[in-house]
Amino acid sequence: MTTAANFASSPGKRGIRVRRLRLVGPERHYQVDFVDRQTGNLNSLSVIAGAISTGKSSVLEFIDYCLGAGDYPRHPEVIAKVLHAFIEVELSGTPYVIERSLGDQAGHVFLRPGRLDDGAGPPVERRPIKPAGSPDSLSSLLLMHCGLEGVQLREAPTQPNSGTDPLSFRDLMGLCFLPNERVASKSLLFETQHMKALKLRQVVDVVFDVHDDRAVDLGQRIKDLETRLTRARVAYEAAQQIVGEQRLGERLELEIARDRAAEELAVVAREQAAIDQRIAAVAGFAEAQRRRHQTAAEQARRADAVLRDRETQLRRMVPLRAQYAADVAKLTMLTEAHQLFDPLQIKVCPACMSALGRAIEVENGACGLCHTPLADAAGTLTLGDVAPPAAPEHEGAINGTAAGPSGGMGALPDVDSSVSPFDVSIELRATKARLAELTRFVDDLDADVSQLKQRVEAARAAEQQAAADVDHVTTRAISPYLAERDALAQRRQNATAAAQLAAAGLQMVSSLERRANDVLRLDTSVKALREELATAGQDRTDRAAIIRTISERFAAILADWRYPKLSGARLNDELIPFVRDLRYTSASSGGRTLLSLAWILAIFEVSWESGGSHPGFLFLDSPQKNLGQTGERDTEFADTVTIADFYKHLHTWLAGLGAGAQIIIVDNAPPAEVENDVVVRYSARADQPPYGLIDDAIA
Repeated sequence: MTTAANFASSPGKRGIRVRRLRLVGPERHYQVDFVDRQTGNLNSLSVIAGAISTGKSSVLEFIDYCLGAGDYPRHPEVIAKVLHAFIEVELSGTPYVIERSLGDQAGHVFLRPGRLDDGAGPPVERRPIKPAGSPDSLSSLLLMHCGLEGVQLREAPTQPNSGTDPLSFRDLMGLCFLPNERVASKSLLFETQHMKALKLRQVVDVVFDVHDDRAVDLGQRIKDLETRLTRARVAYEAAQQIVGEQRLGERLELEIARDRAAEELAVVAREQAAIDQRIAAVAGFAEAQRRRHQTAAEQARRADAVLRDRETQLRRMVPLRAQYAADVAKLTMLTEAHQLFDPLQIKVCPACMSALGRAIEVENGACGLCHTPLADAAGTLTLGDVAPPAAPEHEGAINGTAAGPSGGMGALPDVDSSVSPFDVSIELRATKARLAELTRFVDDLDADVSQLKQRVEAARAAEQQAAADVDHVTTRAISPYLAERDALAQRRQNATAAAQLAAAGLQMVSSLERRANDVLRLDTSVKALREELATAGQDRTDRAAIIRTISERFAAILADWRYPKLSGARLNDELIPFVRDLRYTSASSGGRTLLSLAWILAIFEVSWESGGSHPGFLFLDSPQKNLGQTGERDTEFADTVTIADFYKHLHTWLAGLGAGAQIIIVDNAPPAEVENDVVVRYSARADQPPYGLIDDAIA
């Protein structure tokens, strides 16, 4: 097969491998490595272990999301703490970083060569997720590294005039990822979804290069790639012309210029540090002057603070003094009102309302109007001059009240006979006293402010003089070094400009090289497809033989796992597994777990060994489902099948015919035999980190 021919020299480099997953949030990042921590080499088998609900399956789901899946894990701790997902992958042996944002389910990814920890590198390439058939899509890039770029799938394989759809990498993931819900499922091959089941069978045929109308498909792929090759050459020539006009030079020249600029910056930094040390040494004798300047500055700050405090008090007291002065004026006017205005005279008889022809006077010691006896009164009477006589006490008076004429209680008049209603002399004296005190306080404040202003001016002058003394004694010692510092600053500026120019040039050259690599890759693919088209009728692989090989591997795997009462294990022409001559859906829950694992492993192993177009990695979630460790316990299989046999088979295959492939497994409780393959173990305990994938989200 063509794929085998393309990668026969280095089978471990073909396809796609996952090295790291990194989740980046606003505060920190979370990472899972699938490489050996000592050597940095990729692990062939990686196990993610730990308690339930700690994010083990989310690791695989995030990797799948970065490879183009439609959604990502939406657990509360993920939404709160993760903004972007990164994976470091190897595409045909070359490291790349794929970044995809969360939240808005971004319809694109960012791709750059290099590793996660490389920092700034070549220009980032933006690739859309949809449409998958677009030459610039992420799917096309991933399929290209699997040797499947440009493959078309028929919508109705049995009809010669059927329309076609481009193969998507999402279609290929059905053979690379067995999630928990497919393990032990009765719809392993998507039997309930006709189109998806049809595509899965077509994908298997494509991976093993046994699909129908191979020659027609090759011709169409050649035509499409030639069109893309023409466009890539035009774009490369345009970019080459632009880079040439900039006269940047070759990559080697730019790298030398960048390195020289970096060395110059390092030298300048060292010389700058040396000059600073010398300046500090020669300026040490001025320490006394600096301390005196610091003391003067502190005194000036304190004097200024006291002045501000006094001025603030003065601004508040002046309006208050004015208010008290106004109160004194009002009380004085009220006191004099009795003399300023005519007293109220009685000119009308209160009984008949007739005008009185004479003034009411005291006559024979009694009121001339009502003839009530008045003691110590003489002359003309005015309203309010004389207090009414005290009411006689009656029998039964209690606490100043007496019985009225009808026997009720009547209140005595509440009148102070000793004080005139217009007597405010007491309040006037108190207000005048407070005004006098406030006036003295304001005068004192005003005097303090004048003195404090002089102190502040003197303190500021002392600070300025102390600063001038420091400058005077240090200028002669430091001046010789100022010219050196200026020269170093100029050298640093020139080196920085040279480094920036070299970096910009390298980015343009890297972009040009990427376009050149695209042209070379497309040209190589066209040539390989033409050679394959020329021999299409000679080396065609028999589909029946491929299915027979996969079926035999399926049975062999079940035998390695000591499947109980094993007989009649096979795959039919539609790749549906049978055991004991019964369809897999008839098996128990534990049996379906083993059958689904054996099915996907058989396809993976045979494809890898025969040089098929499988990406070269496999994700398995919960291989112990229904086998006694997790979920529902299937007694028949829990008692006879050990998970150690499952891992033993993987170790044996990966160390032999499967060398170079990658398997990542999520398992709650892996056996002790695979402890060295556990890359992370989540405890779900705050006192035993890591708690989970989002290790600071501790319940």
